[in-house]
Amino acid sequence: MNPDGAALVLDALREPDRLASLDVRAWDRLLPAARNAGVLARLAALAADRGLDARLPEDVLDHLRAVRTLAAHHARSVRWEVHRIRHALRATGSPIVLLKGAAYVLAELPAGRGRLVSDVDVLVPRERLDAVERALLDAGWEPIKLEPYDQRYYRTWMHELPPLRHRERRTVVDVHHNILPESGRLRPDARAILRSARRIDEPELYVPAPADLVLHCAAHLFEDDLAGGLRDLADLDALLRQLGSDRELWRELVPRARALDLTRPLFYGLRLAARLLGTPIPAAVLEAAAIGRPPLPVVATMDALASRALTSDGRPSIGATDEAARWLLYARAHWNRMPPWLLVRHLGRKAARRWSER
Repeated sequence: MNPDGAALVLDALREPDRLASLDVRAWDRLLPAARNAGVLARLAALAADRGLDARLPEDVLDHLRAVRTLAAHHARSVRWEVHRIRHALRATGSPIVLLKGAAYVLAELPAGRGRLVSDVDVLVPRERLDAVERALLDAGWEPIKLEPYDQRYYRTWMHELPPLRHRERRTVVDVHHNILPESGRLRPDARAILRSARRIDEPELYVPAPADLVLHCAAHLFEDDLAGGLRDLADLDALLRQLGSDRELWRELVPRARALDLTRPLFYGLRLAARLLGTPIPAAVLEAAAIGRPPLPVVATMDALASRALTSDGRPSIGATDEAARWLLYARAHWNRMPPWLLVRHLGRKAARRWSER
C-alpha cells in the first residue's frame, strides 16, 4: 500500500472513530491499502461495533458490507472445519488446542471479529502426532508437500506436520506439536502450553491460556519475516486490549514469556504495538519486557525494518528500500529458525529448485 494508505490504515486501527471523518479521496486510498494488508474486514467490524455506518459514504458501505459477509462466511467455514477435525480425531483421545485465527473465532474473542482465516492451526501433544496424522489421512486430508526433502524438512526440523488439504473441501489444517521450529533458537515448552490451555464450550476443544495467546501471536509475528504482519499486529493489539482488562494478564505476561523462552518476541511485539497502534500497555510491563533486550543498535534496526515492512504491507509495488527491508527480515527469520549449517543447506536447496523450474 502507498504511504498515504498506510498512514490511514494505522490511524483507523488506532482510532476507528476517525473513519467517520474521511472524505472520498481518503477512502480511495484506505480501502485498497487495508484490503491488501488483510485488515479491511477488521476495520469493517470496528466500524460496525462503533455504529459508524450511518456516517459513512454509501459507496464505502458497499465495500464494508461485502467484506463483513466474507468474514462471516470465513467464521462459519472455520467452525465447520474445526467440527470435522474434532470428529476425525475423536478416536485418538488427543486434546485439540486451536491456534491463531481458529482460536480467536471459536473462543469468540474480539481478535476474531473480522478475522479472515485461510487454514486451521491446531496444537496436539507430540506423542499423539502419529495417531492424529493417521486419523486425518483416513478422514480425507492429504499432504500438500509431497517431495521427500519437504517431508523431511517438516518432520525433522519444523514444529508441525507438512500441511494437509482435504481432498473434497480443499481446506487446509496445520498440525503443530510446538509453536516454533525445533531447529530454532527459541525453544518454548509445548507441554506447558498444553497444560495451561483453557477448554472452550465445545468437547475436546481448547485454546491457549490468555498469556500464551498473546505470546504465540508475538512469536508468530517476530520469529517470522513479518510478511502479512500488519494483520498479525492488529491481532496482537486486539488481544491486549481485551485480555489486558484483566490485571492478571499483565502480572503473568513477562514471567510466562521467560518460562517459555519468548522474551525477545514479546519485547518487540509490545514495543511495536504501542508505537504503531497505540496499544495501551502498562509502563511497568514495557519496562519488565525490556530486561534482557538486544543492544540498542539492534533494537533501532528492528524498529526501522519492522516499521518499513508493516507500512508497505500489501503494496502493489514497493521501492528498493522496502524490498531491502523485507529481504533482511526474511534472512533474519531463517537465521532464527535454523543453525547456520542447516540454513546454508536449506537455502541452497531452494535456490537450486527455483533454478530448475525456470
